[in-house]
Amino acid sequence: MELTVWRTFVTVCRLGSLSAAAAELSHTQSAVSRQIAGLERQIGVPLVERHARGVRPTAAGEVFRRHALATLNEADRAVRAARDVRDGAFSRPLAVGAAPSLAAGIAPEAIRGLLQQAGPIRWSLVPGLSAQLHQRVIAGDLDIAVVTDAPPGLAHDPRVQRRFLGLDEMVVVLPPGHPQAGEHLVHIRTLADQIWVEDNDGSAALLRQHAARAGVSVRIDLTAADLLGKLALVATGHAIALIPGVLTCALRTDVTAVGLVDPPTRGIYTIAPRRDPHPSAETLHRQLATLVTDRP
Repeated sequence: MELTVWRTFVTVCRLGSLSAAAAELSHTQSAVSRQIAGLERQIGVPLVERHARGVRPTAAGEVFRRHALATLNEADRAVRAARDVRDGAFSRPLAVGAAPSLAAGIAPEAIRGLLQQAGPIRWSLVPGLSAQLHQRVIAGDLDIAVVTDAPPGLAHDPRVQRRFLGLDEMVVVLPPGHPQAGEHLVHIRTLADQIWVEDNDGSAALLRQHAARAGVSVRIDLTAADLLGKLALVATGHAIALIPGVLTCALRTDVTAVGLVDPPTRGIYTIAPRRDPHPSAETLHRQLATLVTDRP
């Protein structure tokens, strides 16, 4: 499969129109249609469907689009790296992974500190669940990842160096006007009859374990696709939620974070391959450790 065709497909999905994609890529509309049709024949499933205002990816097309976009981005980086070698300006890119809550604040801040200390470095940041990031470190896709030991925990793997950064206390987020919104600390028993929303099994397990220790159970009646969806359901008054304390500095303004008595915690770690470490990974680890330790 040619990357040119993949790029055409990704552009069609982004613009939602064959004609708009043709104009942006300087192709004819018929050429774009032929490329998409040929790609569908190669893969063996329909990738786009027509609707009143243009085209959109099918379910299979959306899955393929995500992988295709990642491949195209990596291919672009490969071309840039090869040209840097030609021009005598090569430096090994730093690929960083981070759990979603850490990618929303601490990881970018640590990368900024790294760049201030070490100077310009080409880098990328990949969010993902801790288990996924672990596999990508082993595969060599990531030079370092910031992960947590929230359930189901972290695997012990001799190929990976794991270093503890600190503990993160979970907090509860409440919608505007909630009776406990102005309090400094609340007990889980006070919130046991509320409707809760969760976006992943690890956070849900922490919530249930915390409630069980207090002798109550909680109603996780809603599920969100990710942290943004979780906070949106809280902001609109549909539920309350447990979130990592590291997120409080990056919360939207229409929700309130409140601490819990004897809160559930999770450990924050860096993981990196033991072989062929990136020259900047140690500096980034130190930046992360400082941020986690100094966080209020």
